[in-house]
Order: sequence, then C-alpha cells, then structure tokens
Amino acid sequence: MATNAIDQTRRMLSLVTYLRERPGARVGDVARAFGITEDELIADLDVLPLCGTSFRGGDLLDIDTDGDRIWWRNPDAVGSSTGAPLRLAADEATALLVAARAVATLPGLRESDRQALLRATAKLEAAAGEVAGASSRLSVTFESEGGVFADVDRAIAERRRLWLRYYSPARDQLTEREVDPIRLFAVGHTYMEAWCRLSEARRTFRLDRVAEIRLLDDPAEPPELELRDLSEGLVQPSAEDPEVVVEVGPGGRWVAEYYPHDSAEERPDGGLRITLRTPDPASLRRLALRLGGDGRIVSPPELADSARRAAGEALAAYGE
Repeated sequence: MATNAIDQTRRMLSLVTYLRERPGARVGDVARAFGITEDELIADLDVLPLCGTSFRGGDLLDIDTDGDRIWWRNPDAVGSSTGAPLRLAADEATALLVAARAVATLPGLRESDRQALLRATAKLEAAAGEVAGASSRLSVTFESEGGVFADVDRAIAERRRLWLRYYSPARDQLTEREVDPIRLFAVGHTYMEAWCRLSEARRTFRLDRVAEIRLLDDPAEPPELELRDLSEGLVQPSAEDPEVVVEVGPGGRWVAEYYPHDSAEERPDGGLRITLRTPDPASLRRLALRLGGDGRIVSPPELADSARRAAGEALAAYGE
C-alpha cells in the first residue's frame, strides 16, 4: 500500500499514544485500527525504537513484538522527570524549533494551545542561543489539506460534528453535509471515515476534496460501527452492492488487475468479461470513457446508456 513520509509520521505519532493506552495489544487489532497491513505495522515498530527523548542519553522507546502482541517496556521511563535538566544537541534543538514553529501555523489549532506553544518556543530559543538563529532560516510548509486535517483531528478529540462542502468527482458536484467523524487514516491520500447525516450511512471523505469545513457545537454521535479492515485497500465491495458487467479487449485487461472483481472470463478476442460490484455504479462512467474502444459496459442497461450519453457529450464538446 503506497504511503508517504507525512502519512507515516502522522500514523507513528498516533501509534505511540495508542500503544501506551493498550499494553499487549494484538498486532492484527492495531493494524486494523490504523487501516494498514500487519507488515506495514511491523515496519513502523522497527522504526519506533530509534525514537525517544535523546539519541545520546539512551531514553529511546523500548517497543517490541513477538509477532502476536506488542509490548512497550518503558512507557513511564521515557519522558519522566528525573530531576536532570534537559540538554539538547544543536541538531536536536534545530529540529525541535523548526517543528514547533511549523505546528504553530496549523489552521484549526486552539488559540490557547497556539499561545502555549509559542511561549514554549520562545523559552527554547533563549536556551538554544546561536542554534535558534540557524533554525530560523529553515521552514516547513504543510500540504494543502493540513488545515482540514487539523479540524477533523480536533473534532474527533472533542467529539464534535462537522459541516462539510465536499467535491464528489464521480458526480462532478459539490455537496453540503453534516458528518460525525470516526477516524482519520492514510491510504496514499489522507481520509476521514465518518457517519454522514445526509445519507444516513458510513462514508469515507478524502481530505483534499473538502472545499470548506466548519466545526459545529453539536456532539458527534456516530452509531456503534466495527472498524473496517483496510489492509486490502480502501475500496472493498460487498455482496450487497450492485453488479456491473464490463467487456474489455486485449488493451483493457488492466481493469481486472486494478478493480476488485467477482470474475474475469476469457473472451475469444483475447479480452475479458469482468463482473464486479460497486456501491456507486455511476462512478464507472469514467472507466468507460477511459477505455474508449478497448471496452464497454454491458450491464446494468441504464449504466451502459449513461456511459454512451457521456461519451456522446464529450465528442460533441470536441466538435464544437
């Protein structure tokens, strides 16, 4: 599953808190909660023991696993008060100052938290001396979805409802809705899983498609739902989803590799007859347009007609 450094950093920061509160947590349960594979979780656990309050003082996270359960041996020792003053090397002080200044610029951060962070940063700058001047020449810019991430993260922490204006590429339209957030996770992009009050169902929202977001005073009250196992990917059709049949030529065989499907029967021309399920069949219109002469939607008939109309409209636009 593709991920990037920002996704992994977010996940590992959350993982530290999660493991502190759940000693002996099972590997499978933790992987499902974070929407990653067990192998990805083990890779994170291989990195965490290299993190801590100091590389020089030995105050590193003592986290290991026997393959079934995860154990954090020194949660109380790391970061505990020993009476010794904190000493930072130049590289550690620089990294901490740059990170603190970047976090202070995050949209959605509570003003009291921002002010507390700025006061702490000022004290660190005074203690760091010349190092502070060097760190001021460095800066971090968060990705465009950072403000949305901060608001969602805050809503989850405070159990508050959210109002969204959200872009749906399948329908090519903006919709307004209220949602009760459940969790954040990353599968290539960053997503929010939430209970949507508009559709009265669980929905997944990609953060970079949120055009506008607002925290509401209403409490978030999602129904009790079992967290989905995302280790096999974000799109996991169920047996109750509508069935779609697509026929592709040799140039469209990639569809069977890219889309989860029930069956893929060989055709005499070297193509495939693919049967798949999707909760939103209309989203496959874009697949039909992408295939062009390499494939067509066979059923349901109304979806096939819709795809033909969309193709006709696209051709007419080129003609104009």
